[in-house]
Amino acid sequence: MKKCAIIYNPNSGRKVEFNVMPQFIKMLEKYGYETQVFYTEYKGHATEIVKNLEHVDLVLSMGGDGTFNESITGNFARKDRLVCAHIPVGTTNDIGIMMGYGKNMLNNLKMTLEGVVKNVDICLINNKPFVYVATIGKFAEIPYETPRELKKKFGYLAYITEGVKSFFNKTKLYDVTYEIDGVKYRGLFSFIIVSSANRIAGINNFYKDVKLDDNKFEVLLCNFAKKKDIIRSLYFLTMYDIEKVPGIHFYKTNNIKFKFADKPKKNWCIDGEMLDDDGKEFNISIDRNIQMMIPKKNINKLFIK
Repeated sequence: MKKCAIIYNPNSGRKVEFNVMPQFIKMLEKYGYETQVFYTEYKGHATEIVKNLEHVDLVLSMGGDGTFNESITGNFARKDRLVCAHIPVGTTNDIGIMMGYGKNMLNNLKMTLEGVVKNVDICLINNKPFVYVATIGKFAEIPYETPRELKKKFGYLAYITEGVKSFFNKTKLYDVTYEIDGVKYRGLFSFIIVSSANRIAGINNFYKDVKLDDNKFEVLLCNFAKKKDIIRSLYFLTMYDIEKVPGIHFYKTNNIKFKFADKPKKNWCIDGEMLDDDGKEFNISIDRNIQMMIPKKNINKLFIK
């Protein structure tokens, strides 16, 4: 019999009914898996669990995007990397929705177990993996600074509320030098997004054509500083692709180096959590040696092969 390890974060934004786990185990058994459940107790616990697991055929993350990030981080620390999958139980669930999951958790599990194993590009920032997005600057701190109790009570609305507060705060411009494929650039930017996803911050189709196995990620550098510029950009977003909006510099690459003239006061946000690195230089690259079990629903949209 195959073996599955469930990594469940009971503090994720979405409430899970007490009887779901026995049903999960029963369904996994039906598909030929013997299952062990691990409950996370603190930040970074999922990373420790996955890093120290005996070999299993499937690691199933149940939590938000941050829980999945921790599971992937633990997998990176292993010599024998494991096949991973994700059942979204968080507040925004960008990764889960991008992959085609809905709200019914048992149906999501069924979709996973009847899915396919794919090699997925994983981005690294200073060798720390992130599954789908890294941001810094205006609005970037909202996911990790929004109180957990507000996320659990109000869900995505809690982020919207914090976003409105951030909108009225003064916007800082960062003096940034960045290098892509050996070419250096410099500018003043209020917001930077590095991603490999078509859904970011709850916004569907953030990009029109994103592939998870093309050895590329998308980079946006924004120089918006005034409130009217932010509002104007939102207007342009209703008419054009995001990379064509005035004030945005767009790139597709598999390597970029950022150097900030001054150390940022707010850290990067990766997959909804704060990056534990408060330096001034950040190298972002891709690792292609991670396998995920993906539902078939959006395979043709998300993968080249």
